[in-house]
Amino acid sequence: MVGKSTYEHRSNIQLFKNFPELEKNIPHISLGNFPSPIQRIQALEEALLLDSLYIKRDDQCSTLYSSNKLRKLEFILGEALKEKRNNVLTVGFAGSNHSLATTIYAKQLGLQCTSLLMSQANAHYVRKNLLASHFFHADLHHYKNIFHLSLDYLCQVIKARIQHGRFPKQIPAGGSCPQGVLGYVNAACELHEQIQQGIIPKPDAIYVTLGSTGTMLGLMLGFRALNMDIRVVGVRAVGKFLAPERNMASLFNKTSRYIHAKSSQFPRLTITRNDLNIRNDCIGKGYADFTEEGLRASKLVYQKCGIVLNGCYTAKTFSAIIDDAEKRRLKGKVVLFWNTYNSCDLTKFTEEIDYTTLPKEFHHYFEEEVQPLDLAEYDK
Repeated sequence: MVGKSTYEHRSNIQLFKNFPELEKNIPHISLGNFPSPIQRIQALEEALLLDSLYIKRDDQCSTLYSSNKLRKLEFILGEALKEKRNNVLTVGFAGSNHSLATTIYAKQLGLQCTSLLMSQANAHYVRKNLLASHFFHADLHHYKNIFHLSLDYLCQVIKARIQHGRFPKQIPAGGSCPQGVLGYVNAACELHEQIQQGIIPKPDAIYVTLGSTGTMLGLMLGFRALNMDIRVVGVRAVGKFLAPERNMASLFNKTSRYIHAKSSQFPRLTITRNDLNIRNDCIGKGYADFTEEGLRASKLVYQKCGIVLNGCYTAKTFSAIIDDAEKRRLKGKVVLFWNTYNSCDLTKFTEEIDYTTLPKEFHHYFEEEVQPLDLAEYDK
């Protein structure tokens, strides 16, 4: 275990360089290695007849566990430490990448993590994430649906208060609260600097997975604060019931108010639902159900450049790029695919764990077949 003293506040994040007043007013703890690299992927340009295609490698921002969640947790867990919390409580689905990331980095900081997880379609990554969460000592709870989770949520908050002496830091699904969105406001500042350095031309369009929405909204807010005209395309991986556009606009505006209150240097910005660029046609049957188009995208990306996509999230996002490329909507455009999935190998944590040591409610994910379109070689 890495102790709290290993992680220190560092002032080299780009958000604080662009808006210096924020550094003394917003808690932050450095967990990842940033900036994450950008690569031009010419093999995919040729395959898709694109002029300019780049990938932002947020899957490579740590050697422990990467993904878009790490950027969010730097601000969320930074605030938890400032508030002297002993534990955190979060929610998601059974295979939640956010829950796993929160468990891993909370443990590194000496915090206990409780994860309340809802049922979902089975997949290899669900098994992998559950085993890794168990390895890092997550307190895992399973629920049939959001109704049952909601009934038990308050009980878990009170239980944590009794066990740990303080109420837990409550983190919403995906870490998409103003503090979490800040992680991708910072990412927008980071990309701006990489553009200034000539690492990438200014993208005309950025494709990113739309799950809990914080990644897309943070990028939009950051670009607008920097007066950068970049179209952010959110490719929906969750249904509108879980992430309606009105709630997205509300979270954008709430985050803008939060940052502006911390520093008048940051402009007060607002949007409406009409300002959102969302692809709703790649989700398939719904959350966590893999699609034929996503499988095609996974195979293509893995075969051409060895990058692993996730059938629930990033494969659907890249399938939107393929669709737009084939319809010639991206001719002459600079396109950036923002990879938000983890590429770190979790086998060293999971290979010796017996799934029957998990709470019984999770055993069926290991005893039942995964969905037919889930091919493990494209989601290691």
